[in-house]
Amino acid sequence: MPPLRVPRPRRYLTCEPRHFDVSYAINPWMSEGAPVDTALARAQWESLVRVYRDLGHTVETVEPVAGLPDMVFTANAALVLGGKVLGSRFHAPQRRPEAGAYARWFTAAGFEVRTPVSVCEGEGDFVPVGGLVLAGTGFRTTVAAHQEAREYFGVPTVGLRLVDPYFYHLDTALFALDDENVAYYPGAFSPESRQVLERLFPDALIATLDDARAFGLNSVSDGCHVITSPRATGLAEGLTRRGYVPVPVELSEFHKAGGGAKCCTQEIRGSSDRRLRSSSSRGGAMEARCD
Repeated sequence: MPPLRVPRPRRYLTCEPRHFDVSYAINPWMSEGAPVDTALARAQWESLVRVYRDLGHTVETVEPVAGLPDMVFTANAALVLGGKVLGSRFHAPQRRPEAGAYARWFTAAGFEVRTPVSVCEGEGDFVPVGGLVLAGTGFRTTVAAHQEAREYFGVPTVGLRLVDPYFYHLDTALFALDDENVAYYPGAFSPESRQVLERLFPDALIATLDDARAFGLNSVSDGCHVITSPRATGLAEGLTRRGYVPVPVELSEFHKAGGGAKCCTQEIRGSSDRRLRSSSSRGGAMEARCD
C-alpha cells in the first residue's frame, strides 16, 4: 500500500490572463504571432483557480497590466519564504516591467521585498524542498542569484544546471511532490546535476520526455493533490501508485507561451499566510487526509 498523503493548505498568487498573448518569442515553445484564444485562456485560468479553491487553498490575484502578456505567469515574479520576498530581475527585456508591478503588490500586502542584483526569475528557477532551495541555472537565473537567495533567506541552495532549451526554467523540469521529495526529468539536467539529484532524492519520481514535453513537471502539489497536465498520463500513473491524487487541469493556451499550472501559480510561504485568508478567497475546508 502507498503511504497516506496529507494535504497542507497553501496560499497562491495568480494573475488573470486579461492581456495574455504570444506577441514575442523568448523560449522554444513560443512562436511570435501564434493565435491565442483569449476566451479559452481565461476559462482555463478560471478552472485552475476554481480547483485550488475547491481543494481549500487561498487564492489571491494581482491586477494585470496592459502590455505585459506574460504577467499571468506569476511563478516567475518572486520567491517567497518566511514572509520575505526575493523579487525578480528578468532576462528578457520584454518581461522586465513585470518585476515592478509584482514588487508593488507584495509591498502593499505588507511584505519585505528585496530586488535582486542578478538575473533572477523567482519560482521559475527556485524550488524549496527538504530544507533546501533547489536553484536552476543555464538559461535564465544566474549562479550569482543563487548566492543572493542563500544569503537573503539563510537557506542552503543547491545549484542545478539545465541543458535543454525546452526546459529553460527549473519548474518545467522538476517539482516538489511534498516537503521531502521531487519529481523530475533527468534529460533536462547536466550529468553532474543529475548525480546531485540522485543523491538528494533517491526515491524521486522520474518522468519521461513525453510527460515533460506535455508540461507534466510544471505541476503544483499540496503534498497530496497534484494539479498537472492531462496529457502527462505516465506521470499521473506514477503519482497514483505513490498515493498522490492527480488533478488534471487543461491549460493548453498557456503552453503556447511555455507555461503550465506552476507557471501560473506563485506560492506565498510564511507565518503571514494566515493574515489575509477570508471566506471570499477560500473554497472548501482542507481535508485531514488525501482521498
